[in-house]
Amino acid sequence: MRKPAATPIIRGKTERPLEEHFSLPHTDARAARRAFERLVADADSVAPLSPDVLDRLEAYVGLLLEANARLNLTRVVEPDEVARLHLLDAISALPIVDRLAPQRAIDLGSGGGVPGLVLALARPSVQWTLVDSVRKKADALRSFADALSASSVRVVAERAEVLGRDAAFRESFDLVTARACAALPVLAEYGLPLLRVGGTLLAWKGPIAEPELRDGAAASGALGGRAPSVHPSGIAALGDHRLVAIEKVARTPERFPRLPGRPMKAPLGHSRPG
Repeated sequence: MRKPAATPIIRGKTERPLEEHFSLPHTDARAARRAFERLVADADSVAPLSPDVLDRLEAYVGLLLEANARLNLTRVVEPDEVARLHLLDAISALPIVDRLAPQRAIDLGSGGGVPGLVLALARPSVQWTLVDSVRKKADALRSFADALSASSVRVVAERAEVLGRDAAFRESFDLVTARACAALPVLAEYGLPLLRVGGTLLAWKGPIAEPELRDGAAASGALGGRAPSVHPSGIAALGDHRLVAIEKVARTPERFPRLPGRPMKAPLGHSRPG
C-alpha cells in the first residue's frame, strides 16, 4: 500500500483545500460522508453541520481507514457503519456539549478519534485534549490532528489515573468525554478528578442496568459528583445508545484517583477503596 506523503500543518488564512495536502486513499470516505449527511438530515436533535466541518470529517475518515490497515484502530470499516457508529454517535452529544459550553474538554480512551476528534472537528472553538495510554494510537491521533489542521487539539499518551494526579490536568477541565471506556464507577474515578467543580463527565453508553447506575452514583458521590443522569440520544438510527452525564459539585478528595489499574480492579461502589 502506498504511504501518503508527509503533510504540513496549515493554519489560518493560509489554509488551502484539504485535498491539496493529502490524498484520501479510500473512496469509502466519500461514501461514509454521504451516508452521514443522510443520517444527520433525519436527526432532528442535531443542527446541520457546515460544509467545512463535513469536509474535515470526510478527510478524517480517510485518514482513519488508511491508518487502520496498519494499526487496527477500529473494527468498524464499512461506510454506512462508520457514518452511524463513529460520526453520528459522536455528534449525537452536540446538543449537550453546546448547552454546557465548555472552554476546555478532555476525551479519555480516544483510540481512533471517536468521540474526541470528531467533536473537536465539529466544535473547534473548544480546546480539546485527547488521551490514549497506547502510544501508537496517540501518535496516530496526533498525525490526524496535524493533517486536519486541528489547532485546538493536543494529544497525550498517558493513563487517566496519572493525569488525575498531575497538577497541570487535575480539576482543570470543563468537560470529560469517554466512549466504551469503562463501567460507570470506574469511569467516574478516571474522569471526575480531571473536572473543575461545575464541570461534567459525559459517557457514551448502550443499555445501562440499574446496578451500574447505582454503583456509579456511589462512586460519583465519593469523588465529588452528583448521581448520574441518563439522556437518550434522540436519534432513531442509534437505537438504544444513550449518554450518561455526571456533574461535579465538590472537590475530589486528594486520595483519588488511586494508583493505575486500581479503579478497574476494585471499582468504587463495589468494594472499599484500597
